[in-house]
Amino acid sequence: FNRTGASPLTFILTGIPGLLMSSYWMALPLCCLYLLMVLGNCTLLWMIKTDHSLHTPMYYFLSMLALADLGLSLSTLPTMLAIFWFDSTSLRFEACIVQMYFIHSFSAIESGVLVAMAFDRFVAICYPLHYTSVLTNSLIMKTGGVIFMRGICVVLPVAVLIKKMPFCRSRVLSHSFCLHQDMLRLVCGDVKVNSLYGLTAVILTKGLDSLTILLSYTMIIRTILSIVSQETQAKAFSTCISHLCAVLIFYIPLIGLSIIHRFGKHPPPLTHTLLADAYLLVPPVLNPLVYSWKTKQIRRRILILLCRKG
Repeated sequence: FNRTGASPLTFILTGIPGLLMSSYWMALPLCCLYLLMVLGNCTLLWMIKTDHSLHTPMYYFLSMLALADLGLSLSTLPTMLAIFWFDSTSLRFEACIVQMYFIHSFSAIESGVLVAMAFDRFVAICYPLHYTSVLTNSLIMKTGGVIFMRGICVVLPVAVLIKKMPFCRSRVLSHSFCLHQDMLRLVCGDVKVNSLYGLTAVILTKGLDSLTILLSYTMIIRTILSIVSQETQAKAFSTCISHLCAVLIFYIPLIGLSIIHRFGKHPPPLTHTLLADAYLLVPPVLNPLVYSWKTKQIRRRILILLCRKG
């Protein structure tokens, strides 16, 4: 089944183990989930754009997070709906490479945005008097550009390396979309370079990002604990709750999926599927809800819009 053969190389995608592929009772909730994701993130972007009171560094970074969430979810949309609506499980090798590239790129971009948001909270709590002078519009634009370029450039060699590999084993993937680790296990050649660079890319992005976020919150907690007033402590910590929820929602499924792919010898197929779906689908759906619930300005803006329509 090498791609140099007469017929083009295709992969077989997997739905949910034990569930019929063309199951409408699964496809309908999935469509509702994607619709909720698109509406939530687009509404968040529209509110930040139209409400001048939200033109602050915190909400600029939040708009970047919403864009990354949209990109991450829309990368999985074609194959997920094709499987559960039309029972179409085959995917050409080139299309699988493109999907894998966009999934991992947007994942790296989202991880970088979470770091930028952690830095925003660090400056706001530890150096409040310097907040506006440090987080200027110029710095925010440059930070967004660096995060975007890092996501594109770091993942590009992953796609180039795996495109040159021969695939001569089973072509059945473990998920409803293409992931690098999943494709790598189907290669029949030497995968040391691919595996090493893939691990390096993860360390340079999500590994360093998670350590930076941890360091930021260590310093934030030290600053909060040094405040005498308990009311001020609670108010300062409340500004970080939404970001902490976004970090946990993103990193917990990601860490679980990485551990299972690299160290799990014979995990149940359903475990792979649930963790991968949670990693790619849950953060884009929950992030707008968390920020709308915990952020006073966004919650007030939503209430005003609802009152006008009422």
